[in-house]
Amino acid sequence: MTEAPFSPGPLAEASGRPDGDAWVLTLRRELPFPRQRVWALLTVPRELARWAPYTVDRDLAATGPATLTMIDGGTRQDLPADVRRADPPEVLEHTWGDDLLRWTLVETGGGTRLELSHTVESHDWMAQVAAGWHLCLDVAASVLAGTPVAPIVGQDAMNHGWAALRDAYAERLAGR
Repeated sequence: MTEAPFSPGPLAEASGRPDGDAWVLTLRRELPFPRQRVWALLTVPRELARWAPYTVDRDLAATGPATLTMIDGGTRQDLPADVRRADPPEVLEHTWGDDLLRWTLVETGGGTRLELSHTVESHDWMAQVAAGWHLCLDVAASVLAGTPVAPIVGQDAMNHGWAALRDAYAERLAGR
């Protein structure tokens, strides 16, 4: 597989809201691909391994326990997950350690609107998490387009504009 050169795309639509003691970061991206294809990218282990900040031990298209393995260079960390909702190809909701992720896919005339809601422990985490997901979703879009780049995870994100993205999302999310 030949990998295309990578540079981050424009900021995603982003918002945040309090949820009890936690905060919910929501990112929205328009993808010019069918919902079924995007769903597979979110649930099938070999597809997730191409772009996500973790690998999985099973297909996420069914409810129940799973293990998500974060990879940072040579370091691997297994985190428990629980798929709470899997309504193909519309809604996937699962835990990732203590965090909750809800992926919603809406069919549009031009493809799919992906909405990721990620519950984090505090407002301070939102810009960092947004920057990380931004890079991952850019890689996912390149995979869907047939011009894949290697997953950008862990410390490697620093080499691909993570800090600038974090600062831009911090400004966008300020006061929200």
